[in-house]
Amino acid sequence: MPTRTPRLLLLDTASLYFRAFFGVPDSMRAPDGTPVNAVRGLMDFVSRLADEYRPTHLACCWDDDWRPQWRVDLLPTYKAHRVVEERPADPDVEEVPDPLQLQVPIIRDVLAAWGLPVVGAPEHEADDVIGTLATEAGMPVDVVTGDRDLFQLVDDAAEVRVLYTARGVGRHERVDEAVVLEKYGVRADQYADFATLRGDTSDGLPGVKGVGEKTAATLLGRFGDIAGIRAAAEDPAADMAPGVRAKVKDAAPYLDVAPTVVAVVRDLPVRDVDLTLPSAPADPDAAAALTERWDLGSSATRLTEVLGSLDA
Repeated sequence: MPTRTPRLLLLDTASLYFRAFFGVPDSMRAPDGTPVNAVRGLMDFVSRLADEYRPTHLACCWDDDWRPQWRVDLLPTYKAHRVVEERPADPDVEEVPDPLQLQVPIIRDVLAAWGLPVVGAPEHEADDVIGTLATEAGMPVDVVTGDRDLFQLVDDAAEVRVLYTARGVGRHERVDEAVVLEKYGVRADQYADFATLRGDTSDGLPGVKGVGEKTAATLLGRFGDIAGIRAAAEDPAADMAPGVRAKVKDAAPYLDVAPTVVAVVRDLPVRDVDLTLPSAPADPDAAAALTERWDLGSSATRLTEVLGSLDA
């Protein structure tokens, strides 16, 4: 039997189950009336992606802390608009629709029963887990996400690309270095600095006031990175318009901290986790019980069939 080429599929799990929740009808319910649209939607997404890309390894990357305090300490506005309850000793509570919140424990049970590895890290987001696993995977990597921030991981030489799901999992876009350059006018390894300069209201990143995407791309094309841009702003001889120079200087407090907030962490102690994709549910009895209790139906059948077909 021919051996499949090693390939790692990294799932931004929350991004996918949010998309499933809002994209799959909430009429999809268990016998007791509990909504299971996010559960079944996520299972269907995994089946579809595994069937299309035939990975040998997979990780469902998890937000152990969706808003790490160390990022908030650097930039208090970071994701602040999504907080519904601040907790000093634990991660803040994120605004999540109640019908979705109910399904998250079920999702964890399903992933465990089918043996799909879940990887998180204390005080870090799924993005950081993805960054770490992608950086030293030693095999081609597909990162599945609806978050543009992860474009910073795209690396043709290391065979890391992003399967970008903004238009839906079924219409995802394969993002490599050429796509990043075409879309934004910057290299993938400049994308984090580009996002820092431009800002992102969805993450509470104000950006440099008055600097949009075109100016950010121009500055990075001319000066390389944020350090180069800031050095040029202080150099009267540098080729930088006076208005832009003033904006960069005025943003100094933000630029002191924002690059660290935006950059994904790439050195978390998570590499020892076995990410081998199973060919059958790890706990068939639990899988059968979950399927019956929550009426997972064709989603359960399909996931089991796809896993079994990968080595065929």
